[in-house]
Amino acid sequence: MVGFGVAQGTGNRTLGGIILAIGAAMCVIWWWKVAGPVRAGLSLAVFAASFVVSHPLGKLIGAWPSVILVATVTALSAYFLTKPRSGLVDIS
Repeated sequence: MVGFGVAQGTGNRTLGGIILAIGAAMCVIWWWKVAGPVRAGLSLAVFAASFVVSHPLGKLIGAWPSVILVATVTALSAYFLTKPRSGLVDIS
């Protein structure tokens, strides 16, 4: 959502894409630490698929509703795929 907001607010799609890529990298690092490479990869695949789907979906329901919907789906799937399996995990 932040990447899209930056792209829309500044008119600079490249900057929005950079923000999206940084966010994805940060998420993958965290997912890898708490859930391992397979679940991190699955979550990244959902992240990427959601990004792709958001574009045609935006033409149907509008840009912001599409972004909010796919961000919600991505967040929920990442939560269920990567939540720590036992107790608290030190991610430092």
